[in-house]
Amino acid sequence: MSAARATDLEPAGSPALAVRVAPMRRRHLRAVIRIEAQVYPRPWSVGLFLSELALRDQRTYLVARVGSTVVGYVGMLYVLEDAHVTTVAVDPAWHRLGIGTRLLAGVIRTAVARGSTAVTLEVRVSNVGAQALYRAFGFAPAGVRRGYYADTGEDAIVMWAHDVDDPDHAERVATLAAGVPGTTVWERS
Repeated sequence: MSAARATDLEPAGSPALAVRVAPMRRRHLRAVIRIEAQVYPRPWSVGLFLSELALRDQRTYLVARVGSTVVGYVGMLYVLEDAHVTTVAVDPAWHRLGIGTRLLAGVIRTAVARGSTAVTLEVRVSNVGAQALYRAFGFAPAGVRRGYYADTGEDAIVMWAHDVDDPDHAERVATLAAGVPGTTVWERS
């Protein structure tokens, strides 16, 4: 069965777009792996995702769904008061509809609830769209990891968002999440 596309469910940019953001479960992995293969030259395996999901005390993984279709996901790990975005991907058919914004808002809120004060991530130098999204969330470049991406040897920009537990940052995240088209339902475990 082929995956549903944005145009199959509703018109792109439709204000009726209803997205559910929920904890990733084993049952989501087939769709997650499909997106992973579309988005990344060296996709993670099912086994790697299963090992990450088993570390619930140290990790958070969320999926975004439209209807029953998984359209994106994000992962985060925790080390003391810092959190690190391990992966984020949106099905290319669902780009520019606020899916990534919803996922990032959800995982940052979860990090703050778990006591994190800063969030970090790496992003390809060439991925200017993702960099713009991260800047909107308060991330700033902090360095470069030369040759970080083994598939191409491309550099990664290391970005940090500090003081994510500050009320001003929470307001920024809420404003970004509220600004996406349609509705978002935030599911808990």
